[in-house]
Amino acid sequence: MQRKKFGQPSFLLAYHSNSIMEGRMKTLQLSLLSSLVLFFFGSLAPASEKQVITAFTQVEAKGKGNAQAMRALTLVDQLDPNSIVPLLKGMNAANDLGDNWIRAAVSKILAQAEPGNFPTEDVSRFVMDKGNAGSSRRAAFELLLDEQSEKAEKMIGSFLDDPEPSLRREAVAQLLQKAESKAGKASTVLFRMALDKARDVDQIKTAKTALETNGMKIDVPELMGFLTRWQTIGPFGNGSREGFHTAYAPESKVDLSGSAKGKNGKVEWIEFSTSDPFGMLDVNQQYGEIKEVLAYAFTTFESKDSRPVQFRLGSKNAWKLWVNEELLFARDEYHRGKTRVDQFVIDGKLNSGTNRILVKVCQNEQTQPWTKNWEFCLRVTDPTGKALLSANR
Repeated sequence: MQRKKFGQPSFLLAYHSNSIMEGRMKTLQLSLLSSLVLFFFGSLAPASEKQVITAFTQVEAKGKGNAQAMRALTLVDQLDPNSIVPLLKGMNAANDLGDNWIRAAVSKILAQAEPGNFPTEDVSRFVMDKGNAGSSRRAAFELLLDEQSEKAEKMIGSFLDDPEPSLRREAVAQLLQKAESKAGKASTVLFRMALDKARDVDQIKTAKTALETNGMKIDVPELMGFLTRWQTIGPFGNGSREGFHTAYAPESKVDLSGSAKGKNGKVEWIEFSTSDPFGMLDVNQQYGEIKEVLAYAFTTFESKDSRPVQFRLGSKNAWKLWVNEELLFARDEYHRGKTRVDQFVIDGKLNSGTNRILVKVCQNEQTQPWTKNWEFCLRVTDPTGKALLSANR
């Protein structure tokens, strides 16, 4: 599996220790950067970790905070590898833009540090501390891979139940490799474990295919928790894409025994289920390949308790999602790429007992072959991606 490298953002030259020329270029660039900052901002003040981290965590969109971050980056010259973990902790409070600046700062520290001064044990402890943000731990792991690859590789097996999906994926990939190198029962046991631990569709497919080759039957919809039984009503009008913004009757009240005024007259709720292994509900099967329309799909989810969950939806159409009459997410975009499992991950909650789930899925006016899809898939998981099954499944 190809991994992302811990490095600087695109606005700085990346440092590669195996290239003397690139190292010289980086030194020259950073010197020029320092000169520019001195010209615009005056003399450099004494650096402190707090000063640098505060500047990076306050960067916002549209360039807000960039001047302060640029100044802070020059102050990094006065820091040493002992500041790497505090900078990584700063990622816990930073947004993606701030993370980018922190990566640049860490790379700069390493570029000017003496060999052998990397804080291996401190970074390792940071990776293993689940109290840190998942993205921060991932960044630290990438850093460890770059600087101490053997140490990082030995940690991977401990990520099988990790709440950070990208770290969990590393462990599952390692497990799949071991399974592929074995034969017979040993291979089956490892593939079964990978299937239970995997959260990404490609890894689930790999384990499923291997197990079915060995004679096991795998129920993917149940394994992944796809919602496959629905009631649908439609079609409603979506001319000029205005239907997305129009609150038709189901948005006020879902009455499965009632009817509503649709695009071409009275419409009623109809049962609709899917046997697709990845829970894809093809709305065209219900209403035909028609354009400038929308439909609603409704189902219920029985939960034994109240809990935080994730609603993981895939669709290349415009759509809205309500849970217990609360609008959780809306996406007004059509036919960009393919429909993918877990394409959109929305945080929400389930109440104890019956939960009402309503999806509005829209089709636009485009007629090209690749715009015919009118579909979605939805599953409910815990925050780590583990499937949750409704008691009335």
